[in-house]
Amino acid sequence: MRTICLYFQIHQPFRLKRYRFFNIGNDHYYYDDYLNESIISRVAERSFLQANKVIAQIIKEFGTQFKVAFSISGIALDQLELYAPEVIESFQKLAKTKSVEFLAETYSHSLASLKHKEEFIRQVNDHKAKIKALFGQEPKVFRNTELIYSDKIGADVAEMGFQAMITEGPKHVLGWKSPNYLYCNSINPRLKVLLRNFRVSDDIAFRFSNTGWSEYPLTAEKFAGWLNKLDKKEETLNLFIDYETFGEHQWMESGIFDFLKALPGQVYKRTNFTFGSPTEIAGKLLPISTINVPHAISWADEERDLTPWLGNELQVDAFNRLYSLADKVSRCDDPKIQKDWRYLQASDHFYYMSTKFFTAGSTQAYFNPYETPYEAYINYMNVLSDFAIRVNSMVPESSTDQEVAGLTQVISEKDELIRKYEAELKRLKSTKSKISTVAQTNASRPARARKAATADAKKTVPAKAVKNEAKPRKTIKTGKPATVATTAKTLKKGATPMAKKTKTKPAKKGKK
Repeated sequence: MRTICLYFQIHQPFRLKRYRFFNIGNDHYYYDDYLNESIISRVAERSFLQANKVIAQIIKEFGTQFKVAFSISGIALDQLELYAPEVIESFQKLAKTKSVEFLAETYSHSLASLKHKEEFIRQVNDHKAKIKALFGQEPKVFRNTELIYSDKIGADVAEMGFQAMITEGPKHVLGWKSPNYLYCNSINPRLKVLLRNFRVSDDIAFRFSNTGWSEYPLTAEKFAGWLNKLDKKEETLNLFIDYETFGEHQWMESGIFDFLKALPGQVYKRTNFTFGSPTEIAGKLLPISTINVPHAISWADEERDLTPWLGNELQVDAFNRLYSLADKVSRCDDPKIQKDWRYLQASDHFYYMSTKFFTAGSTQAYFNPYETPYEAYINYMNVLSDFAIRVNSMVPESSTDQEVAGLTQVISEKDELIRKYEAELKRLKSTKSKISTVAQTNASRPARARKAATADAKKTVPAKAVKNEAKPRKTIKTGKPATVATTAKTLKKGATPMAKKTKTKPAKKGKK
């Protein structure tokens, strides 16, 4: 019997209000309460409550044969508790049916897994506690923010004790392989990995109401026919979908709720598929191989990578500055600081800064409150600047920090002195080596060789020059020693000193 894994994701961030430069240091409340309440209330009414009613009807009809999984970020749960508690109550009713599994994720729907392992673990533990408190379940399967996954992240998740993790099944990772099997982490094979079939999932999430789509309209009967065309060896079909697909991204008038309600009946009637939770599938199936993901992937946009959040300098700068505060925040016990720290980590803030042109179907772009990425960056950095001032004022440098800073300075000064000493020592050794080489060369020459060298040196001077140098110069006529004055006087008259007296015979006429 083959299995369909139906999983839904829910997240909404606390959106920031317009926070100006002049607010820094004066205003410590960062959120647009009106916008946040209006969005979560609208989505709750159009999507969550309506979809939960359909899920409850399906469970009533098929009992525990039908299974579905949810991952709800901690930030979304906080907003639902504030603005739409009836949604929490409806999920609590679903949890009691034993047909619904709740997965773990980062509390803040953050990118902490890419930057700060300790913060990542802390958020996961906080989220697990929240799920336990609200729904009475202790999650065994992990779903990272935006399905972000890599070999290292998977190994970290395995260390936290999770049995399985769900992520995207992109073409550039799978190659010829199919996402419709169970895989395992390449570093720690004990972690099972379920891969999203993005083609079929996106048919429901993005193309369902597209009248220009070749498969429009999509019905439950047609979908069951697709299942029968899958390779008989394939064991599972993982449909991972944003829950807001139902009623918000695909409006009720499109027939999306009718499709959801009819789907289980058509699957049981026309196929040999059943429904299973991620924990059941991970426990029942054996991995066919490891999945190698050295570079992080996600389920966003066509590239299925991290560029929607960290694809430009604005995003990277904001991301690095945020997590530069992580260690100090961990030493702060102020609940307001901790709350703001959670909410400022939401990945949505970085997505709003993306200079990509918000590809079709992007759910973050659908709720984007900013007109430009630059406006999003400036607003966020203003808020972060005020937050950093608060953190630094409440968490001064510890004695350990001061000791480390002092020790670092001493070590730096010592290293500089050592470098100078080594350079001077090297110079002295070089000079000493040159002197020693010359001395050894001279000492090694025999006396006869030195004498010959002296003679060779003398030969370099012409003998005539030596002779003339040894005797005083004479005037041309008198033969007396020439003085400077007489020599100058002679030269003035046109005589050539030191020249021999030679008679020039006149040439005979007629001869050439």
